[in-house]
Amino acid sequence: MIKIIASLSFFVSLLATQFSLAQEAQFPLVKGFGGIYQVTEATEKPDPDLDYYILVDMSTGATDNAEISRWVDNVARMMNLHGISGVSKRQMHVKVVVHGSAIFTILGNEEYQKRFSTDNPNIPVYKALEEAGVEILVCGQSLHARGVKTSELYPGVNVALSALTTVTTYVPKGYTLLRF
Repeated sequence: MIKIIASLSFFVSLLATQFSLAQEAQFPLVKGFGGIYQVTEATEKPDPDLDYYILVDMSTGATDNAEISRWVDNVARMMNLHGISGVSKRQMHVKVVVHGSAIFTILGNEEYQKRFSTDNPNIPVYKALEEAGVEILVCGQSLHARGVKTSELYPGVNVALSALTTVTTYVPKGYTLLRF
């Protein structure tokens, strides 16, 4: 009898493990992008009672211009990882400052098609990020250095004087700096 109970217990735990590994991605704050998974055994996770102030310094461009940049999607993942732990959208104060080769991810679709012969796959992600309360900024210095006009950008983008001054402005205000 003890062998049957032990075998049954082992089978049930194995089955539970298989179901937890096969779960579908979740999108609690950024709908449709940055899919994440519940990790029930996690002992370290975001505090749902805190407000989070995060500045993402995004300078890495896409590896394939026909696909969503993993760095843009990573902003959505970061948001969703907080959300799955019970942090609400109103507790997330996130700014993304885009510069360097990453500025091409925020081109409007018409300009993106001219440069890369494909639609900009990042625009839907940026729209979903904005709906989740994220502010998207672009470094004005990077625009000038790369010959990009503000009229060529996706319309949801705000222009900052520079990525450098955005970092030096928001870090002293308590924003955590993440570099992508």
